[in-house]
Parts: sequence; structure tokens; C-alpha cells
Amino acid sequence: MTDRLPDGSFAQLFHEARTHNAWQDRDVPDALLRELVSLVLLGPTSANCSPARFVFVKSPEAKERLKPFLSDGNREKTMQAPVCAIIGHDLEFHEHLPKLFPHTDAKSWFTGKPEKIAETAFRNGTLQGAYLIMAARALGLDCGPMSGFDPAGVDAAFFDGTNVKSNFLCNLGYGDSSALRPRSPRFDFDQVARIL
Repeated sequence: MTDRLPDGSFAQLFHEARTHNAWQDRDVPDALLRELVSLVLLGPTSANCSPARFVFVKSPEAKERLKPFLSDGNREKTMQAPVCAIIGHDLEFHEHLPKLFPHTDAKSWFTGKPEKIAETAFRNGTLQGAYLIMAARALGLDCGPMSGFDPAGVDAAFFDGTNVKSNFLCNLGYGDSSALRPRSPRFDFDQVARIL
């Protein structure tokens, strides 16, 4: 039986965690990004399809490649962030199912079905992007997930020659808490959920 996490874990993952837009000048080591991905890949996806693909934009040169495709409101904070993760999904994920889901012929579920491929890749890639946020918080990083970019431009610049499509971006690093606004309101249980 799995035990409930200590209350401090809930604070780090949910209660005190915030979306950051300003960042401390602290490096995020490559080894930490590798650990982050190793955690993300443990999260469940349909038939273990694992369609998410990640590009960690970290160097000044890579940030300059990304910069033209960011909306005005996202440009400066992304240039300041130590890392910007591009979360994409691979539309050829099913080619890897013989390895990732070897006990049955799951590849045949998708072959020749582009709509099913696109839907499954987007849903599960988004799910893995959410795992990335939670795993980053668990590792002591702050996150700034966002839309507000030109997907076609990002795809051409970072996923050229592949069948990977960008979904959303997430700045990573150590946030500057002094720049946070008060937390925005949240719904009450009865506004969003029912128990039947």
C-alpha cells in the first residue's frame, strides 16, 4: 500500500507552487534536466505510447532561435529564464510501440489511422507535459508554462525533418518570488466536480 505524502510535499507541488514569470540568475544543470525527463517517462500514457518529445532551450544561441516565435508577452521572461522546455508530441510514436508495449501488437491499432494518431499523440503528449511540471516542482524547480508562440515557426526551427509538433512551452528555473502577484481564484469543488 502506498502511503500519503507528507504535508510539505503538497505545499511544494500544489499549495505554494506558482507560475513564475521572473527568474533568479541560477543555472539549471544538464544532469537535473536528465533526471527530470527520467521521472516524466515513468508517468502513465495510453499503451505506454510516450509521444512527448522535449527540447530544452538553454544556450544563448538556442534562445535567439526561439525568440522570434514568442508572443510579445512571453519574449522577455523566456529570455530571462534559465531554460525553456518545448513540449512536443511525435506523430510517429506508434512506430515505437513494439518496444514500449511488447506484449501485444499495439502498433496495428494506429497504422493507417492519422486522426487516431494525432488525437492520441496530442492527449498523451499533453499529459506528459503536465508530468514535466509536477516532476520539475518535485525536483525543486519552478515552472512557467505558457502558450503564446508560433507553433509552425518553432516546429521549423527545432523539429525540422521530424514528425514532432510543438504543443506548449514551459520556462524552468528558480523563480523570483518577489515578482509574484497574488494567487488567482480557484473554483470550489461543486463548481467543477460531482460524485455519483
